[in-house]
Amino acid sequence: MTPAYIIVDMQISDMEQYKQYMAEAPAAVKAAGGEYLVRGGRFEVMEGNWQPARVAMLRFPSFEQAKAFYDGEMYTRARAKRAGATQFFNMILVEGVAAPIV
Repeated sequence: MTPAYIIVDMQISDMEQYKQYMAEAPAAVKAAGGEYLVRGGRFEVMEGNWQPARVAMLRFPSFEQAKAFYDGEMYTRARAKRAGATQFFNMILVEGVAAPIV
């Protein structure tokens, strides 16, 4: 099975409200078979002009499971709690590689 990754760049504008999202999102990720690889933390722009504010990265066993997570009832509820708590919230889903490139 080929893994899939969700990559998020966000700017939190209301941390108190965002904490409600943070309290629910991890359970939705886990229930869908996903895991956090990055959740905030230190970063450095190595090339280009991208200036992310806060980055998160999640891994799922497949593209389909990641889509099911996003569309699922648990994450839909979590997203509703995030509404209005960020200046922006950019999210992409990308399929990984089936095996390491040798």
